[in-house]
Amino acid sequence: MSFQGDVDVPDYANLRQHVHNPGWSDAQERIILEPYTYISTNPGKEIRSKLIAAFNLWLDVEPGDLEVITKVVRMLHNASLLMDDVEDSSELRRGLPVAHTIYGIPQTINTANYVYFQAFQHLLELGKDRLVGRGESGSGGRGRGGEKDLVEVVNEELLQLHRGQGMDLFWRDSLTCPTEKEYVDMVLGKAGGLLRLAVKLMMAKSDSKANYVPLVNLISIWFQIRDDYMNLSSTEYESNKGYCEDLTEGKFSFPIVHGIRADPSNRQILNVLQKKTTLPSLKHHVVTYLQHTTHSFTYTRSVLKSLEGQILEEIRELGGNGMLEGVVAALSLGEEVEEGGVEEPV
Repeated sequence: MSFQGDVDVPDYANLRQHVHNPGWSDAQERIILEPYTYISTNPGKEIRSKLIAAFNLWLDVEPGDLEVITKVVRMLHNASLLMDDVEDSSELRRGLPVAHTIYGIPQTINTANYVYFQAFQHLLELGKDRLVGRGESGSGGRGRGGEKDLVEVVNEELLQLHRGQGMDLFWRDSLTCPTEKEYVDMVLGKAGGLLRLAVKLMMAKSDSKANYVPLVNLISIWFQIRDDYMNLSSTEYESNKGYCEDLTEGKFSFPIVHGIRADPSNRQILNVLQKKTTLPSLKHHVVTYLQHTTHSFTYTRSVLKSLEGQILEEIRELGGNGMLEGVVAALSLGEEVEEGGVEEPV
């Protein structure tokens, strides 16, 4: 086969001209973004976007800045999901096959990392005067004087996210059951990072002097414990991610941590986690054990109720926020939920 006359063959006699501006085409961009495009075109419930909009009732960030912040957080969120699904050997995400089963693990990892750096590029739109460092007083118009530069905020939260994910993976792969305190600390890093990142960026671009980070942390812990509970009990979660997928992943979720530590001499749950089983019968056995032997579902709901009360009290102390209270109410499991009969409320 001859390739003479191929228009895509470089002119090696004049290659110096080409290397000055090698170029990057839209077609190439589409190719390397395919896994990200795939997961982005099947969005979830956009809870983080709703929370960002609710916090903006307090922070009143300019629309252009808020659009960039929302975009950056959405990009980081979807990129982290691509990585999570690889690391957890997941099969379904939002009811569809996970990206790496279609595009392969290497391309999916590369795409996720690429999107992380794209997010940093978009962050530059928030104002280079805050990124180059202008002393303690700052000079970026709206926003707090002395606020950390925005890249440092993002970098700090991405470090926290990877620390949390790292501990989660360590516990899973070494079959080490964390304490509830260790679990909460992990959640603050892994699950709380992106919402905390969004609110910190909004605070940096706002004239408000209030500190909303403690409220974000409470919401993040509440939301993750709720997600863990729903994974083991919700029929909608079953259709979107698979039946009790956390058991197949070998994950030490909140109800599982409680169930194991309620009776350390009983290794049934640990043995099932070690097997990373896909058998519905084994999963059902663990769920029944958590429901009726260790009463871990009842305990989890009591913790959720306590956290929800603290969240609402914190909202009131910050001056009230009807939109945020509405998001919390929509996610609340309520008083009437019975073990084994939970439905996804939103």
